[in-house]
Amino acid sequence: MNQRITAVLVPESRRLSIAATLFGHRFPLQLEPAIYQFAGFLSEDYRGGYWHFYTLSNGGFYMAPAGEACFAVSAENGYEGELSGDALGVTACLYAYSHLSFREGDFAESCAEHYHRLREFVLLGHPEVAAILAAID
Repeated sequence: MNQRITAVLVPESRRLSIAATLFGHRFPLQLEPAIYQFAGFLSEDYRGGYWHFYTLSNGGFYMAPAGEACFAVSAENGYEGELSGDALGVTACLYAYSHLSFREGDFAESCAEHYHRLREFVLLGHPEVAAILAAID
C-alpha cells in the first residue's frame, strides 16, 4: 500500500546544516548551481530569487522558488505549460539530480537516490503530478 509522502519546510536556521548533511560540500559547488541553471533553462520567466528548502518524509530533499508566481515552462522534450514555483523547483531538482547521477562516485549515487525519492513524492500526491512528469519525460 502506497503511503503519502510529506514535505516539510526547512527553517532558515537549519538550511545550511540540512544541505551539508545530505550533500556535503557538493551542495553549494554542484547541486545548487545546477538546480538554478535548470530552472532558468526551463523557464524564461525565472529570474532568480529566494528559494525554500524542503525535506521529505522518505528522506528526500528539494528546493523551490518562494512566492506565488507561476512560470511558463518549455522543455526540450516538447512540453510547454505553466508550473507553480513549487512545481518548477521540483522539476529543476529532478533535472539536476538526473544530470549529476551520471557521474561516478558517492555523490552521483546520492543524486540518483534523491531523484527517485523526489519522483516518488511527486507520484504519490503532488498536485501538479501530470505537468511535472510531462516536463521531465
